[in-house]
Amino acid sequence: MQKTFRRAIQSAVAATFLATTMLSGLAHAGPTLDKINQRGAIKVGVGTTPGFFAPDSNGKWQGFFIDFGRALSIAVFGTPDKVEFTSSSPQQRLPALQSGEFDILLSGVTVTTTRAFKLGFHFGPTIFYDGQGILVRKDLGVTKAADLDGATIGAQSGTTGELNVADFFRKTGKTFTPVTIEDTGQFIDALESGRVDAITQDSSDLVGKRTQLKNPDDYVLLPERLSKEPLAPAIAGGDDRWLELVNWTVNATIQAEEWGITSANVDEFLESDDPAIQRFLGVDPSFGNELGLDPKWAYNIVKTVGNYGEIFDRHLKPLGWERGYNSLWTNGGLLYSPPFR
Repeated sequence: MQKTFRRAIQSAVAATFLATTMLSGLAHAGPTLDKINQRGAIKVGVGTTPGFFAPDSNGKWQGFFIDFGRALSIAVFGTPDKVEFTSSSPQQRLPALQSGEFDILLSGVTVTTTRAFKLGFHFGPTIFYDGQGILVRKDLGVTKAADLDGATIGAQSGTTGELNVADFFRKTGKTFTPVTIEDTGQFIDALESGRVDAITQDSSDLVGKRTQLKNPDDYVLLPERLSKEPLAPAIAGGDDRWLELVNWTVNATIQAEEWGITSANVDEFLESDDPAIQRFLGVDPSFGNELGLDPKWAYNIVKTVGNYGEIFDRHLKPLGWERGYNSLWTNGGLLYSPPFR
């Protein structure tokens, strides 16, 4: 009874202050958020890798990165549907972000110093810890990348993959013949036709491409990772408010998993006496009001798209992905959220 009364008071406070805080907090926070609010939708650049981002049979975008785009829509607008996904190639997506065509890239962009300093991009938290791999035909009889001495290897132009594979063979003292492929859709044809002996990309891309081959069991992903590929949301510089909103939207999914809060049990956690969880879920509305957000923004994200683990299991586990580095820090992985306070 006492909790019910307390929540009634808190809801009244939230209703009183929400309109003014949203106007003062988000509506005039910076150029990107101004455009987003005026447009009424977030423009997101994505790729076309099954499990990460791909339209379904009805043309609706689905995937791991897609759910983070919907989570951002919830944080800004309170609904997952005010977001527009557009596929863009690696050669096009960074210039498109610079020119303002996209508000954010959720396309598996690797964080690099050049992109941060020279191109002026800001990156959110790493959403997926990846590494560049090599997919080869089994009939070559190779078990490690160094066995590919003299092989013909396809790499996508405009990516860090071209440099990484060249560096690897230079370090190992082996040789290879590079074949630059611009359209990612041509990788499969190049491998199946025998134009190349192997293809190299982020292992996340290769796992998806292997499922698209006519005979997936005829190909194997070699165990080495040629690089570190931390994949993170990328935005143009100059809007700190937008960057922080991206940061804490991602962090919310990670923190929810750490606390064991899922889309199925989040309502039960509304009864928690833990003040940190009360702040996180908006039971205590003052925290969200101070941020200029709906006090229930994190609750709505978890309720709608789930925590990080749910998102991973929904889209990537069916492809055979294990959590690995993308486990919580408490489980030996690299995922860690700063405190919500």
